[in-house]
Amino acid sequence: MICVIRQANANDHPTIRRVVAAAFRSDAEAELVGRIRASPEYEPSMELVAELDDPGVVGHVMISRALLQSPDGSNRSIVMLSPLAVDPAAQGTGVGGALVRAVTTIADERGEPLVVLEGNPAYYSRFGFVAAAEHEITLPLPDWAPSAAGQVMLLSSYDAADTT
Repeated sequence: MICVIRQANANDHPTIRRVVAAAFRSDAEAELVGRIRASPEYEPSMELVAELDDPGVVGHVMISRALLQSPDGSNRSIVMLSPLAVDPAAQGTGVGGALVRAVTTIADERGEPLVVLEGNPAYYSRFGFVAAAEHEITLPLPDWAPSAAGQVMLLSSYDAADTT
């Protein structure tokens, strides 16, 4: 099985919607993808799909811009990974990991200092994500999410001044 990671394009949008809805068993995250694409925070170069020879697109990830508010009230533009989705039939095959590594590499090559996300620490820690609180970053999380779900990956251009 050969997995190809490539930039998403408009022709992929219907398939991405199906993959995201199936992965989350909900249309809410699929609608979030559409809202992100329609926003000024959308970064097309950081929207990727994973393709297998058959059945085609089985995974999706995107990174978009977000604002990090410093203690002094000033805002800094950073990037956020959300969402990551893999078709249930392809879960557990390494597709999600390949997407995370590819998209964070792009962010790093673009000179982004860090990537934040809301997700399962047991999954994302294998890629270098740590609790955002370790770097005095607080992410707004839903009431049901544990504080450890707010995570950050520091990239090669990170400087502690990026979060203060």
